[in-house]
Amino acid sequence: MKEKSYGELMKIAAIKRNQKKGNFVQDLYIDMLLSEIQLTVEKGKLLQKIDKAIDHRDKKTFLRLTGQLQEINKRFGN
Repeated sequence: MKEKSYGELMKIAAIKRNQKKGNFVQDLYIDMLLSEIQLTVEKGKLLQKIDKAIDHRDKKTFLRLTGQLQEINKRFGN
């Protein structure tokens, strides 16, 4: 069995570190994507409820739902 040189061991360690960094960035991107999808779905549902409140001329529900929408927009900077 051939032993690896110091240089080869350093190259292997560098490759492993880069793979870990790549995995972290990939996991972070996936998390951001899932959060964006969840936000989009939540906002879409709220907008549908707001439309129904307008159709039924339900001012109380409309105000409550638009307040929730404003809070979501503040949290996510939209």
